[in-house]
Amino acid sequence: MYSTLLPLLLLSPLATAAPSPKQPYSTWMASSWLQKSMPLDRHYAAGVVFEGIQKAGALHSNKTLLSAHSTSVSSLVAPNGTLIGWDPNYFSLDDIRIGNNILYEYQTTKSNVEKEKYKKAAAGLRDQLNRFPRTPSGGFWHRDPQYKNQMWLDGLYMAEPFYATYTSLFDSKNTTAWNDIARQFSLVEEHCRNTTSGLLVHGYDESKTAVWADPVTGASPHVWDRAVGWYFVALVEVLQVYPKNLPGYKKLSEYLTTLAVAVQKAQDKSGGWWLVMDEPYPGMEGNYIESSATAMFTYAYLKGMRTGLLPKEKYTGVANKAWNLMLDKFVKVEKNQTLSWEGTVQVGSLNMDGSYEYYISVPVVENDPKGAGPFMFAATEMEILEKKRH
Repeated sequence: MYSTLLPLLLLSPLATAAPSPKQPYSTWMASSWLQKSMPLDRHYAAGVVFEGIQKAGALHSNKTLLSAHSTSVSSLVAPNGTLIGWDPNYFSLDDIRIGNNILYEYQTTKSNVEKEKYKKAAAGLRDQLNRFPRTPSGGFWHRDPQYKNQMWLDGLYMAEPFYATYTSLFDSKNTTAWNDIARQFSLVEEHCRNTTSGLLVHGYDESKTAVWADPVTGASPHVWDRAVGWYFVALVEVLQVYPKNLPGYKKLSEYLTTLAVAVQKAQDKSGGWWLVMDEPYPGMEGNYIESSATAMFTYAYLKGMRTGLLPKEKYTGVANKAWNLMLDKFVKVEKNQTLSWEGTVQVGSLNMDGSYEYYISVPVVENDPKGAGPFMFAATEMEILEKKRH
C-alpha cells in the first residue's frame, strides 16, 4: 500500500488520516483524468490539468503520464513553431497560459527539432505581450475588447509565470522585463488589496466605468476564492525564477507573506475556504466551501514552504488540514477505481455585476480541470515531502 503522508498529516492536531491508497494521489488522479478522455487544447483550464499530469509524471517517473503531456503539447504546435489555431492579434491573457506547458517541453525534450519548435511557439506568445493592450498605468488588459482597462487576479496567473519563466530562460538580463512583471502584481496590490483583511478582490477597472467598479478605486466588490487562488499560485511560481538581486523580488515576497497570513485567517474550521471570502459572507446562505481554491491554496502553501518562501512552522497545519478535507470531501473513488473531483465552481467572471448573488448562482460541477489540476499540484507537493522522509 502506498503511504499517503501519514507522519506529515499527524503533525496537525486536527488532521485525520485518510485511508492509504494503492498509488500516489497525484498519479491516481492524473491517470483517472486520462481515462475520462478529456484532451489537451489551448484553453487555459486544459493547460492547468495537463500540467498536473506532467507534475505527477515527473515526480514518479511515470512514462505514460509524461508521454501524454508531451504528445498533447506537441499536437498543438506546428512543425514551424506556429501555435495551431492561435490568433496573435487576439489579446486574451487566458491564451498565454499554454506557454507554461510549452516551456516545460522545451526544457525536457531531447529532440533538437522539437526544442526549436517549442522555442518558436513560446517566442510568439512572448512577442504578443510586447504588443498587449495596457491600462494607463501599464497593466495588461485581461482581454481585448471585452475587458478594456481591467486587471483580474486570474490574469496574473495566466501571464506572469510564463512571462517570468521565458525571461529566465532566454532574456535573464532584461531588467525592464523583470520590472514589468513586478509592476503587474503591484498594480493589483494597489487597487485590489483590502488593508483590513489582507485579501484581494477579484479585479479592478482603471477607467472605473464597469458596472461593478468602485467609483474611487475601480475595484470589484468581492473576494472570489479562485481568483485569490490563481494569484497566490502566481506569486509562488514567479518567485521561483525572479532574480533575488532585483528590488522586485523583495516586493513580491512581501505580497506573498501578507497574502499567506490573510488566507490562513480566512480558512474555515473544516479546512477549506468559502467561495466568497470577504465578510460577512462566509457561512451566509448560498455560500459554500469550494474545492478549486482549496487545492490552489494548499499547493501554494506547500510549495512556498518547500522552497523557503513561507515558514513551515506557521503553515504546515494549514496545509495539512486543507489536504485532509480534500481527501474527505472532494476526492471521489468511482466504482471502477478511478478518481473524480468534486465541488468546483464552473466559472467566475467580472462580465456580470460582480455581486454576491452572481457568484453563488454559478453551477458547481464534477471533474472540472480548474480543480482537478490544482489538486494534482498539491498532491505532488505532499508526495515530495513523503519522498524526503525515506
